[in-house]
Amino acid sequence: MLATDTIVALSTPVGESALAIIRLSGPLCSEIEMAICGRSKSLEPRRATLCKYIDVNGLEIDTGVYIAYPENASFTNEAMLEIMPHGNPLIIQKLLEDLITRGCRMAEPGEFTRRAFLNGKIDLSQAEAVADMIHARSNFSLEVARRQLNGSIGQKMSELTDQLLEILAELEAYIDFPEEDLPEASDAGPIHDLSRLIQQVNDLIETHHYSALLQEGIKTVIIGAPNAGKSSLINTLVGSQRAIVSDIPGTTRDFITSYIMLKDYRVEIIDTAGLHTAEDEIEQQGIKKTMELAQNADFYLVIVDHCQPSPSLPDSIQAEFNSKNTLVIENKIDLESKHSQKEFLADCQHCPISLKTHTGIDDFKEAMLKLIDQGIALPKGTDAIVLNARHTLALKQAKISLEKALEGVHSQELNELVSVELRSAIEGFSQVVGKIENDAMLDKLFQKFCIGK
Repeated sequence: MLATDTIVALSTPVGESALAIIRLSGPLCSEIEMAICGRSKSLEPRRATLCKYIDVNGLEIDTGVYIAYPENASFTNEAMLEIMPHGNPLIIQKLLEDLITRGCRMAEPGEFTRRAFLNGKIDLSQAEAVADMIHARSNFSLEVARRQLNGSIGQKMSELTDQLLEILAELEAYIDFPEEDLPEASDAGPIHDLSRLIQQVNDLIETHHYSALLQEGIKTVIIGAPNAGKSSLINTLVGSQRAIVSDIPGTTRDFITSYIMLKDYRVEIIDTAGLHTAEDEIEQQGIKKTMELAQNADFYLVIVDHCQPSPSLPDSIQAEFNSKNTLVIENKIDLESKHSQKEFLADCQHCPISLKTHTGIDDFKEAMLKLIDQGIALPKGTDAIVLNARHTLALKQAKISLEKALEGVHSQELNELVSVELRSAIEGFSQVVGKIENDAMLDKLFQKFCIGK
Protein backbone atom coordinates (compact mmCIF):
# COMPACT_ATOMS: atom_id res chain seq x y z
CA MET A 1 0.00 0.00 0.00
CA LEU A 2 2.83 2.37 -0.89
CA ALA A 3 1.82 6.02 -1.33
CA THR A 4 1.88 7.67 -4.75
CA ASP A 5 2.99 11.07 -3.44
CA THR A 6 6.18 12.16 -1.68
CA ILE A 7 6.04 13.95 1.65
CA VAL A 8 8.63 16.17 3.31
CA ALA A 9 8.98 17.66 6.79
CA LEU A 10 11.47 19.16 9.19
CA SER A 11 12.01 16.49 11.86
CA THR A 12 14.00 18.62 14.30
CA PRO A 13 12.64 21.54 16.38
CA VAL A 14 12.36 24.94 14.75
CA GLY A 15 15.25 27.24 15.65
CA GLU A 16 18.99 27.59 15.24
CA SER A 17 21.18 24.51 15.64
CA ALA A 18 24.39 22.98 14.31
CA LEU A 19 22.42 20.61 12.08
CA ALA A 20 18.78 20.01 11.22
CA ILE A 21 17.05 16.94 9.74
CA ILE A 22 14.68 17.10 6.78
CA ARG A 23 12.95 13.84 5.90
CA LEU A 24 11.34 12.75 2.63
CA SER A 25 9.30 9.61 1.98
CA GLY A 26 7.79 8.48 -1.30
CA PRO A 27 8.51 7.57 -4.93
CA LEU A 28 10.30 10.82 -5.86
CA CYS A 29 13.11 10.34 -3.32
CA SER A 30 15.64 8.78 -5.71
CA GLU A 31 15.01 11.34 -8.46
CA ILE A 32 15.20 14.29 -6.06
CA GLU A 33 18.31 12.91 -4.35
CA MET A 34 20.32 12.83 -7.60
CA ALA A 35 19.03 16.25 -8.69
CA ILE A 36 19.83 18.16 -5.50
CA CYS A 37 23.22 16.48 -5.09
CA GLY A 38 24.16 17.03 -8.76
CA ARG A 39 24.89 13.32 -9.20
CA SER A 40 24.28 10.99 -12.14
CA LYS A 41 23.63 7.95 -9.93
CA SER A 42 22.00 7.28 -6.59
CA LEU A 43 23.76 7.50 -3.25
CA GLU A 44 24.92 4.30 -1.62
CA PRO A 45 21.95 3.12 0.50
CA ARG A 46 21.99 3.62 4.27
CA ARG A 47 25.36 5.37 4.25
CA ALA A 48 26.00 8.98 5.30
CA THR A 49 27.39 11.02 2.39
CA LEU A 50 28.50 14.66 2.34
CA CYS A 51 27.00 16.50 -0.65
CA LYS A 52 26.09 19.96 -1.83
CA TYR A 53 22.43 21.04 -2.12
CA ILE A 54 21.64 22.52 -5.55
CA ASP A 55 18.20 24.11 -6.04
CA VAL A 56 15.99 24.00 -9.16
CA ASN A 57 17.73 27.12 -10.50
CA GLY A 58 21.15 25.49 -10.24
CA LEU A 59 22.24 27.57 -7.24
CA GLU A 60 24.18 25.97 -4.40
CA ILE A 61 22.31 26.61 -1.12
CA ASP A 62 24.25 24.55 1.40
CA THR A 63 26.38 21.47 2.05
CA GLY A 64 25.01 18.72 4.22
CA VAL A 65 24.91 15.03 5.05
CA TYR A 66 22.54 12.76 3.11
CA ILE A 67 21.28 9.26 3.92
CA ALA A 68 19.17 7.38 1.37
CA TYR A 69 16.95 4.42 2.29
CA PRO A 70 15.62 2.12 -0.45
CA GLU A 71 12.04 0.89 -0.64
CA ASN A 72 11.29 -1.99 1.81
CA ALA A 73 14.30 -1.01 3.93
CA SER A 74 13.20 2.20 5.63
CA PHE A 75 11.06 3.35 8.55
CA THR A 76 8.02 3.90 6.32
CA ASN A 77 8.82 0.90 4.07
CA GLU A 78 8.95 3.41 1.19
CA ALA A 79 11.97 5.04 -0.40
CA MET A 80 13.21 7.68 2.06
CA LEU A 81 15.81 10.43 2.10
CA GLU A 82 17.20 12.27 5.11
CA ILE A 83 18.97 15.59 4.56
CA MET A 84 21.03 17.12 7.36
CA PRO A 85 21.83 20.75 6.43
CA HIS A 86 23.12 23.44 8.76
CA GLY A 87 20.45 24.38 11.29
CA ASN A 88 19.89 27.92 10.06
CA PRO A 89 16.11 28.59 9.79
CA LEU A 90 16.68 30.55 6.54
CA ILE A 91 18.52 27.60 4.93
CA ILE A 92 15.86 25.17 6.11
CA GLN A 93 13.08 27.33 4.67
CA LYS A 94 14.87 27.56 1.30
CA LEU A 95 15.33 23.79 1.17
CA LEU A 96 11.71 23.04 2.04
CA GLU A 97 10.44 25.50 -0.58
CA ASP A 98 12.73 23.95 -3.18
CA LEU A 99 11.61 20.40 -2.33
CA ILE A 100 7.95 21.43 -2.65
CA THR A 101 8.76 22.95 -6.05
CA ARG A 102 10.22 19.56 -7.04
CA GLY A 103 6.92 17.80 -6.33
CA CYS A 104 6.88 17.08 -2.60
CA ARG A 105 4.12 18.15 -0.24
CA MET A 106 4.40 19.01 3.45
CA ALA A 107 3.68 16.04 5.70
CA GLU A 108 0.81 16.02 8.17
CA PRO A 109 1.51 15.38 11.89
CA GLY A 110 2.51 11.73 12.34
CA GLU A 111 2.29 10.95 8.63
CA PHE A 112 5.66 9.18 8.48
CA THR A 113 4.59 6.85 11.30
CA ARG A 114 1.14 6.45 9.77
CA ARG A 115 2.74 5.30 6.51
CA ALA A 116 4.91 2.84 8.44
CA PHE A 117 1.72 1.38 9.96
CA LEU A 118 -0.28 1.32 6.72
CA ASN A 119 2.65 -0.29 4.89
CA GLY A 120 2.87 -3.07 7.48
CA LYS A 121 6.21 -2.01 8.93
CA ILE A 122 4.82 -1.67 12.46
CA ASP A 123 1.53 -2.42 14.18
CA LEU A 124 -0.67 0.29 15.67
CA SER A 125 0.54 -0.25 19.24
CA GLN A 126 4.11 0.32 18.02
CA ALA A 127 3.00 3.45 16.15
CA GLU A 128 1.51 4.82 19.37
CA ALA A 129 4.74 3.95 21.19
CA VAL A 130 6.63 6.34 18.87
CA ALA A 131 4.63 9.24 20.32
CA ASP A 132 5.10 7.82 23.83
CA MET A 133 8.88 7.76 23.33
CA ILE A 134 8.85 11.42 22.30
CA HIS A 135 6.67 12.52 25.22
CA ALA A 136 8.14 10.27 27.95
CA ARG A 137 8.85 12.23 31.14
CA SER A 138 10.43 9.59 33.36
CA ASN A 139 12.75 6.61 33.11
CA PHE A 140 9.84 4.22 33.64
CA SER A 141 7.67 5.77 30.92
CA LEU A 142 10.66 5.78 28.56
CA GLU A 143 11.36 2.10 29.25
CA VAL A 144 7.71 1.07 28.80
CA ALA A 145 7.52 3.03 25.52
CA ARG A 146 10.76 1.41 24.32
CA ARG A 147 9.43 -2.09 25.01
CA GLN A 148 6.15 -1.30 23.28
CA LEU A 149 8.01 0.14 20.30
CA ASN A 150 9.82 -3.19 20.09
CA GLY A 151 6.46 -4.95 19.87
CA SER A 152 5.72 -6.10 23.44
CA ILE A 153 1.97 -5.40 23.12
CA GLY A 154 1.75 -7.06 19.71
CA GLN A 155 3.56 -10.11 21.06
CA LYS A 156 1.18 -10.32 24.04
CA MET A 157 -1.87 -10.01 21.78
CA SER A 158 -0.44 -12.76 19.58
CA GLU A 159 -0.04 -15.04 22.62
CA LEU A 160 -3.63 -14.39 23.76
CA THR A 161 -4.94 -14.91 20.23
CA ASP A 162 -3.11 -18.25 19.94
CA GLN A 163 -4.67 -19.43 23.21
CA LEU A 164 -8.11 -18.37 22.04
CA LEU A 165 -7.69 -20.01 18.64
CA GLU A 166 -6.88 -23.33 20.31
CA ILE A 167 -10.15 -23.15 22.26
CA LEU A 168 -12.04 -22.10 19.14
CA ALA A 169 -10.50 -24.89 17.02
CA GLU A 170 -11.61 -27.51 19.53
CA LEU A 171 -15.18 -26.19 19.63
CA GLU A 172 -15.45 -25.86 15.86
CA ALA A 173 -14.17 -29.41 15.34
CA TYR A 174 -17.38 -30.67 16.96
CA ILE A 175 -19.44 -28.19 14.89
CA ASP A 176 -17.90 -29.12 11.51
CA PHE A 177 -17.43 -32.87 12.05
CA PRO A 178 -20.20 -34.02 14.40
CA GLU A 179 -20.21 -37.54 12.95
CA GLU A 180 -16.45 -38.07 13.12
CA ASP A 181 -14.78 -40.24 15.73
CA LEU A 182 -13.73 -37.30 17.95
CA PRO A 183 -12.99 -37.53 21.69
CA GLU A 184 -16.00 -36.79 23.85
CA ALA A 185 -16.28 -33.04 24.47
CA SER A 186 -15.44 -31.93 27.97
CA ASP A 187 -16.65 -28.75 29.66
CA ALA A 188 -13.69 -28.70 32.02
CA GLY A 189 -11.14 -27.83 29.34
CA PRO A 190 -12.91 -24.77 27.84
CA ILE A 191 -14.00 -23.56 31.27
CA HIS A 192 -10.49 -23.70 32.70
CA ASP A 193 -8.84 -22.25 29.59
CA LEU A 194 -11.40 -19.48 29.19
CA SER A 195 -11.23 -18.54 32.88
CA ARG A 196 -7.44 -18.28 32.68
CA LEU A 197 -7.65 -16.22 29.50
CA ILE A 198 -10.18 -13.82 31.06
CA GLN A 199 -7.87 -13.32 34.04
CA GLN A 200 -4.93 -12.48 31.74
CA VAL A 201 -7.05 -9.96 29.85
CA ASN A 202 -8.28 -8.41 33.10
CA ASP A 203 -4.68 -8.08 34.37
CA LEU A 204 -3.79 -6.19 31.20
CA ILE A 205 -6.81 -3.90 31.54
CA GLU A 206 -5.74 -3.05 35.10
CA THR A 207 -2.44 -1.62 33.79
CA HIS A 208 -4.33 1.33 32.25
CA HIS A 209 -4.26 2.91 35.73
CA TYR A 210 -0.51 3.32 35.34
CA SER A 211 -0.75 5.17 32.03
CA ALA A 212 -1.48 8.54 33.67
CA LEU A 213 1.16 7.91 36.35
CA LEU A 214 3.82 7.33 33.70
CA GLN A 215 2.84 10.19 31.42
CA GLU A 216 1.66 12.88 33.84
CA GLY A 217 3.52 11.93 37.02
CA ILE A 218 2.57 10.65 40.46
CA LYS A 219 0.09 13.23 41.76
CA THR A 220 1.35 14.18 45.21
CA VAL A 221 -0.61 16.63 47.35
CA ILE A 222 0.98 18.53 50.24
CA ILE A 223 -1.58 18.98 53.02
CA GLY A 224 -1.35 20.78 56.35
CA ALA A 225 -2.37 23.72 58.47
CA PRO A 226 -1.26 27.29 57.59
CA ASN A 227 2.40 28.05 58.42
CA ALA A 228 3.29 24.37 58.86
CA GLY A 229 5.82 24.73 56.03
CA LYS A 230 3.98 23.55 52.90
CA SER A 231 5.36 26.27 50.62
CA SER A 232 8.86 25.90 52.07
CA LEU A 233 8.67 22.16 51.43
CA ILE A 234 7.74 22.58 47.76
CA ASN A 235 10.54 25.13 47.33
CA THR A 236 12.99 22.67 48.86
CA LEU A 237 11.85 19.81 46.65
CA VAL A 238 11.83 21.88 43.46
CA GLY A 239 15.05 23.69 44.31
CA SER A 240 13.75 27.20 43.61
CA GLN A 241 11.41 29.85 45.02
CA ARG A 242 8.34 28.28 43.43
CA ALA A 243 5.89 29.22 46.22
CA ILE A 244 5.62 32.37 48.34
CA VAL A 245 6.73 31.82 51.94
CA SER A 246 5.23 34.07 54.61
CA ASP A 247 4.38 34.09 58.32
CA ILE A 248 0.90 35.36 57.45
CA PRO A 249 -1.68 32.54 57.58
CA GLY A 250 -3.50 31.86 54.32
CA THR A 251 -0.72 33.09 52.00
CA THR A 252 -1.34 30.18 49.61
CA ARG A 253 -4.93 30.66 48.48
CA ASP A 254 -4.80 28.53 45.35
CA PHE A 255 -2.88 25.39 44.48
CA ILE A 256 0.59 25.52 42.92
CA THR A 257 1.86 22.64 40.77
CA SER A 258 5.50 21.72 40.12
CA TYR A 259 7.29 18.63 38.83
CA ILE A 260 10.37 16.88 40.18
CA MET A 261 12.28 13.75 39.26
CA LEU A 262 12.72 11.41 42.19
CA LYS A 263 15.09 8.79 40.86
CA ASP A 264 13.07 7.03 38.10
CA TYR A 265 9.74 8.68 38.99
CA ARG A 266 8.21 11.87 37.68
CA VAL A 267 6.35 13.38 40.62
CA GLU A 268 3.74 16.12 40.37
CA ILE A 269 3.92 18.17 43.57
CA ILE A 270 0.80 20.18 44.43
CA ASP A 271 1.02 22.84 47.16
CA THR A 272 -2.47 23.57 48.48
CA ALA A 273 -4.18 26.13 50.68
CA GLY A 274 -3.76 25.45 54.41
CA LEU A 275 -6.67 23.63 56.06
CA HIS A 276 -8.24 25.82 58.75
CA THR A 277 -11.43 27.72 59.53
CA ALA A 278 -11.43 30.55 57.01
CA GLU A 279 -13.61 33.65 57.04
CA ASP A 280 -12.23 35.05 53.79
CA GLU A 281 -14.32 33.82 50.81
CA ILE A 282 -11.22 33.42 48.62
CA GLU A 283 -9.52 31.32 51.30
CA GLN A 284 -12.67 29.20 51.57
CA GLN A 285 -12.52 28.51 47.84
CA GLY A 286 -8.84 27.56 48.17
CA ILE A 287 -9.63 25.13 50.99
CA LYS A 288 -12.48 23.64 48.95
CA LYS A 289 -10.05 23.05 46.09
CA THR A 290 -7.63 21.40 48.51
CA MET A 291 -10.38 18.98 49.53
CA GLU A 292 -11.05 18.10 45.88
CA LEU A 293 -7.39 17.56 45.03
CA ALA A 294 -6.82 15.43 48.12
CA GLN A 295 -9.53 12.99 47.08
CA ASN A 296 -7.93 12.42 43.65
CA ALA A 297 -4.25 12.15 44.57
CA ASP A 298 -1.93 9.16 44.31
CA PHE A 299 0.33 10.15 47.20
CA TYR A 300 0.17 12.49 50.20
CA LEU A 301 2.66 14.54 52.18
CA VAL A 302 0.97 15.67 55.41
CA ILE A 303 3.12 18.33 57.03
CA VAL A 304 2.69 19.31 60.69
CA ASP A 305 4.35 21.89 62.92
CA HIS A 306 6.53 20.07 65.45
CA CYS A 307 5.88 22.86 67.96
CA GLN A 308 2.08 22.95 67.68
CA PRO A 309 -0.70 20.56 68.76
CA SER A 310 -1.66 17.95 66.17
CA PRO A 311 -4.00 19.44 63.55
CA SER A 312 -7.58 18.35 63.09
CA LEU A 313 -8.19 17.27 59.49
CA PRO A 314 -11.57 16.73 57.83
CA ASP A 315 -12.70 13.10 58.00
CA SER A 316 -13.22 13.00 54.21
CA ILE A 317 -9.53 13.76 53.65
CA GLN A 318 -8.18 11.69 56.52
CA ALA A 319 -10.00 8.65 55.10
CA GLU A 320 -7.70 8.80 52.06
CA PHE A 321 -4.52 8.39 54.13
CA ASN A 322 -2.89 5.04 54.80
CA SER A 323 0.56 3.64 55.45
CA LYS A 324 1.09 2.90 51.74
CA ASN A 325 0.38 6.36 50.31
CA THR A 326 1.13 8.90 53.06
CA LEU A 327 4.14 10.38 54.82
CA VAL A 328 3.76 12.61 57.87
CA ILE A 329 6.42 15.32 57.88
CA GLU A 330 7.20 16.84 61.29
CA ASN A 331 8.72 20.21 60.45
CA LYS A 332 10.66 22.66 62.68
CA ILE A 333 12.53 20.03 64.71
CA ASP A 334 15.25 22.66 65.17
CA LEU A 335 12.92 24.27 67.77
CA GLU A 336 12.07 22.90 71.20
CA SER A 337 8.53 21.62 71.60
CA LYS A 338 6.21 20.54 74.40
CA HIS A 339 4.00 18.65 71.96
CA SER A 340 4.25 15.18 70.44
CA GLN A 341 2.98 14.19 67.01
CA LYS A 342 3.41 10.42 67.50
CA GLU A 343 -0.31 9.74 67.79
CA PHE A 344 -1.19 11.82 64.73
CA LEU A 345 -1.81 9.38 61.82
CA ALA A 346 0.06 6.80 63.87
CA ASP A 347 -0.13 4.14 61.13
CA CYS A 348 1.81 6.35 58.71
CA GLN A 349 5.57 6.82 58.68
CA HIS A 350 6.78 10.07 60.32
CA CYS A 351 9.75 12.04 58.98
CA PRO A 352 11.27 14.65 61.34
CA ILE A 353 12.82 17.53 59.37
CA SER A 354 13.77 21.17 59.57
CA LEU A 355 13.17 23.13 56.41
CA LYS A 356 15.08 26.01 57.95
CA THR A 357 18.32 24.08 58.60
CA HIS A 358 17.64 21.35 55.98
CA THR A 359 18.01 18.69 58.65
CA GLY A 360 16.48 15.31 57.69
CA ILE A 361 15.70 16.28 54.08
CA ASP A 362 17.74 13.45 52.54
CA ASP A 363 16.16 10.88 54.87
CA PHE A 364 12.70 12.22 54.00
CA LYS A 365 13.37 11.91 50.25
CA GLU A 366 14.64 8.37 50.75
CA ALA A 367 11.49 7.48 52.71
CA MET A 368 9.31 9.06 50.03
CA LEU A 369 11.08 7.09 47.28
CA LYS A 370 10.76 3.83 49.21
CA LEU A 371 7.06 4.39 49.88
CA ILE A 372 6.36 5.21 46.23
CA ASP A 373 8.23 2.06 45.22
CA GLN A 374 6.09 -0.04 47.56
CA GLY A 375 2.76 1.77 47.37
CA ILE A 376 2.41 2.86 43.76
CA ALA A 377 3.86 -0.41 42.43
CA LEU A 378 4.47 0.72 38.88
CA PRO A 379 4.88 -2.20 36.46
CA LYS A 380 8.47 -3.36 36.23
CA GLY A 381 10.37 -6.15 34.58
CA THR A 382 11.18 -7.00 31.01
CA ASP A 383 7.58 -8.03 30.23
CA ALA A 384 5.81 -5.03 31.80
CA ILE A 385 3.04 -3.61 29.61
CA VAL A 386 0.94 -0.48 30.13
CA LEU A 387 -2.19 -0.04 28.03
CA ASN A 388 -3.53 3.29 26.84
CA ALA A 389 -7.23 4.21 26.63
CA ARG A 390 -7.71 2.79 23.13
CA HIS A 391 -6.10 -0.56 24.02
CA THR A 392 -8.16 -0.74 27.20
CA LEU A 393 -11.47 -0.14 25.41
CA ALA A 394 -10.72 -2.87 22.86
CA LEU A 395 -9.77 -5.37 25.57
CA LYS A 396 -12.82 -4.54 27.66
CA GLN A 397 -14.99 -5.39 24.67
CA ALA A 398 -13.03 -8.62 24.17
CA LYS A 399 -13.45 -9.48 27.85
CA ILE A 400 -17.24 -9.08 27.60
CA SER A 401 -17.27 -11.55 24.69
CA LEU A 402 -15.08 -14.01 26.59
CA GLU A 403 -17.34 -13.82 29.64
CA LYS A 404 -20.39 -14.46 27.45
CA ALA A 405 -18.61 -17.45 25.93
CA LEU A 406 -17.75 -18.81 29.36
CA GLU A 407 -21.34 -18.34 30.48
CA GLY A 408 -22.45 -20.20 27.35
CA VAL A 409 -20.16 -23.13 28.13
CA HIS A 410 -21.47 -23.27 31.70
CA SER A 411 -25.08 -23.25 30.53
CA GLN A 412 -24.29 -25.79 27.76
CA GLU A 413 -25.33 -23.50 24.93
CA LEU A 414 -24.75 -24.62 21.36
CA ASN A 415 -21.09 -24.56 20.37
CA GLU A 416 -22.03 -22.32 17.43
CA LEU A 417 -23.15 -19.53 19.80
CA VAL A 418 -20.04 -19.83 21.95
CA SER A 419 -17.93 -19.75 18.80
CA VAL A 420 -19.47 -16.42 17.74
CA GLU A 421 -18.42 -14.82 21.05
CA LEU A 422 -14.89 -16.21 20.78
CA ARG A 423 -14.52 -14.76 17.29
CA SER A 424 -15.72 -11.40 18.63
CA ALA A 425 -12.99 -11.55 21.29
CA ILE A 426 -10.36 -12.25 18.62
CA GLU A 427 -11.61 -9.13 16.83
CA GLY A 428 -11.02 -7.15 20.05
CA PHE A 429 -7.43 -8.42 20.26
CA SER A 430 -6.91 -7.44 16.61
CA GLN A 431 -8.11 -3.90 17.31
CA VAL A 432 -5.27 -3.38 19.80
CA VAL A 433 -2.54 -3.98 17.21
CA GLY A 434 -4.31 -2.29 14.34
CA LYS A 435 -7.10 -4.02 12.49
CA ILE A 436 -8.62 -0.60 11.95
CA GLU A 437 -10.91 0.38 9.11
CA ASN A 438 -11.93 3.76 10.53
CA ASP A 439 -9.92 6.53 8.83
CA ALA A 440 -11.38 9.16 11.17
CA MET A 441 -10.01 7.27 14.17
CA LEU A 442 -6.56 7.07 12.55
CA ASP A 443 -6.69 10.80 11.76
CA LYS A 444 -7.43 11.58 15.40
CA LEU A 445 -4.71 9.26 16.66
CA PHE A 446 -1.90 10.58 14.45
CA GLN A 447 -2.82 14.26 14.92
CA LYS A 448 -1.20 13.96 18.35
CA PHE A 449 2.21 13.29 16.76
CA CYS A 450 4.92 15.76 15.91
CA ILE A 451 5.23 16.91 12.29
CA GLY A 452 8.13 15.01 10.74
CA LYS A 453 7.56 11.84 12.74
